[in-house]
Amino acid sequence: MNLYLPNSAQFHWVEGQLFCDAVPLKLLANKYGTPLYVYSYTAIQSAVDSYKSALKDTEHLLCYAMKANSNLAVVQIMAHLGTGFDIVSGGELARVIAAGGDPKKVIYSGVGKTVEEIEQALNADILCFNVESAQELERIIQIAKRMGRLARISFRVNPDVDPHTHPYISTGLKQNKFGVAYEEAVRLYLHAAEFPEAVKITGMDCHIGSQITTIEPFVDACKKMLDLADILKTKGIFLDHLDFGGGLGINYEEGDHAPSPSELVSALHAVMQERDYGDLTMVFEAGRSIIGNAGVLLTEVEYLKVGEEKNFCIVDAGMNDMIRPALYQSWMQVVPVTPREGEETVYDIVGPVCETGDWIGKDRSLNVEQGDFLAVLSAGAYGMTMSSHYNTRVKPPEIMVRGDHYQVIRERESMPKLFSSEVMLSKEF
Repeated sequence: MNLYLPNSAQFHWVEGQLFCDAVPLKLLANKYGTPLYVYSYTAIQSAVDSYKSALKDTEHLLCYAMKANSNLAVVQIMAHLGTGFDIVSGGELARVIAAGGDPKKVIYSGVGKTVEEIEQALNADILCFNVESAQELERIIQIAKRMGRLARISFRVNPDVDPHTHPYISTGLKQNKFGVAYEEAVRLYLHAAEFPEAVKITGMDCHIGSQITTIEPFVDACKKMLDLADILKTKGIFLDHLDFGGGLGINYEEGDHAPSPSELVSALHAVMQERDYGDLTMVFEAGRSIIGNAGVLLTEVEYLKVGEEKNFCIVDAGMNDMIRPALYQSWMQVVPVTPREGEETVYDIVGPVCETGDWIGKDRSLNVEQGDFLAVLSAGAYGMTMSSHYNTRVKPPEIMVRGDHYQVIRERESMPKLFSSEVMLSKEF
């Protein structure tokens, strides 16, 4: 049985039980039921502090990427810790404001910003739009003119750098939908500069992908951004910041060696200084590397099914609760909350959803019995935010732990609430 813990500081063994901080996870599973998400405040704060420490000698803005986990309590923690926010929708902006975050620290990414969303962001006076197409630029110009507002903008440049990650989370290649073409960027900057009454050029953005576990792709992208900055200088356009996006990976399984924020920042700032751009503000849109290893998903073993070719450990958490394995074929470390001694059996860990693709882990050696609790580790990012109601399944609750205290930060949905926005046909229809 592989009992490796990617975050052994906050998720650790105490006398044969898995704890989050000072709270036994079995206690939470028994009290609130499963599936159940559990997060560590201490782990979140530690991850933010690692970025702050790495950036302490530079002008910087750390923006939390809300798509990783947008629970209001998580956003509230980020606001308390002084981070900015990377958003991709009007709904995420509304969450920032509701949780007490500062809109003036908001970077707005995303390829499909609507008229209403741009108006909402201008009214909130956000820090910057990351513009991702020529038509988006025209839309922002026209709306800003009509509203009498000044839109601060940066272009998200697609540098065609391979991040060597899963194709679904690679975002900086020519075939990806994100950003403006590298070859088109200078023309768009010059066009934007023709409308000083509507837009103010503040920086350049680049986001090449997610779960990147080497520094080299970031460095390559940085160099290409600075090549563009050199050209812009000759045209009289000067940048205030460079936004390196997010994408720094985390350790999911034993043997992973994701770089630290300090390694990433040091490598990028060295290139900036070498090219005489060391005074620019460094912006990072960190998500997974802040929240990923700060959370687990607890699930109960419902059945153990012995097959002719496969054995199945059927649990109550499905792909609607954690879709990463089904969507990305991602490895999720799974451990018993209370490990048993004795002979192990090789199982595929699968959920109750009516899809063959509904699995959490394959070919895992476990000694478990019906009613045991399992912990899916590194589940803080892209778990709850990507959950769904498929098969009419309610979404699980979320718990925040800090030391020996814990609090429900999302209640388990009820079936009436799940139906509440639906309307039956009238008799007259």
